[in-house]
Parts: sequence; structure tokens; C-alpha cells
Amino acid sequence: MTGTSSSPLADAAPTPARASLGYRIGVLTAAIVVAVALNAGIAAIAVAAGAPPQFAPLTLPVYAAFTIVPMLLGWFAWRAVSRRVSNPRRTMPLLAAAVLVVSYIPDVLLLVTGFIPGTTVAGVVALMAMHVVVISVALAGYTLAGRR
Repeated sequence: MTGTSSSPLADAAPTPARASLGYRIGVLTAAIVVAVALNAGIAAIAVAAGAPPQFAPLTLPVYAAFTIVPMLLGWFAWRAVSRRVSNPRRTMPLLAAAVLVVSYIPDVLLLVTGFIPGTTVAGVVALMAMHVVVISVALAGYTLAGRR
């Protein structure tokens, strides 16, 4: 037997691609947890400021879903943009600002029409603040997840 054979332990070591995937998943999961927690704080402040507690968009299942799904979709957009542009860290904040402005359209329509029962100014302002949280935390998470 020669000293050139590989050991079973060396063969079982994780590949860099798997470690990188685990790192990305960890960073994105942490970003989602932070964003949902911050949005919980915003919802609590809005209720304290006069938004009815039964206002559906300020309930955990709704704002959690509207935090998690866009953050995951945004990650895929980040990856697609980063493959196609020369400076994604410069391009993504510009795109995120455009997305933020567009995301306010349903909130303004909600404020004007009150199409969800219990709509108040405090509730709509809270929703707008939640958009800022999601985009800000997502951008930070995407940048960190893409570094490794």
C-alpha cells in the first residue's frame, strides 16, 4: 500500500460549493428573521398609534408572508442581475429604489380607497415602513451572501 491513497475522511469533507451554499442560506435566513422581527416592531407601533389590531396586513401571518416571499424572489433577481451587469452592488440599490417606489402604489390606493377593512393612516404608514425594512435588510443580506 502506498502513501498516496486518500482517506475516507478526506473524501467526506464538504466541497467549497456546499459550504458556500450553506453560508448563503444562513445569511438569507438571518436576514429574513431580522426583517420579520423589525416588521413585528413596526406593527406593534402602528397598533399603539391607532391602527386596529385586526387590520389584516399588520398581523403576523400576512406581514411575514409579504416579507419572506419578496426577499426570496429578490435573491433570485439579485443573482440574475449580478450575472448580467458589471457592477451589481451599484445597480441593485438603484433597482431596489425603483421597486420601493412601485411597492408604494398599492399602499396609496389602500389609503385612498380603504379596500381592506380597518384601514387607517397609521396602518398604511406602517406598511410603507415595512417595505423600507424588507428592501433594506434584503440588500444587506444579498450583499453579505454574495461575498463568499
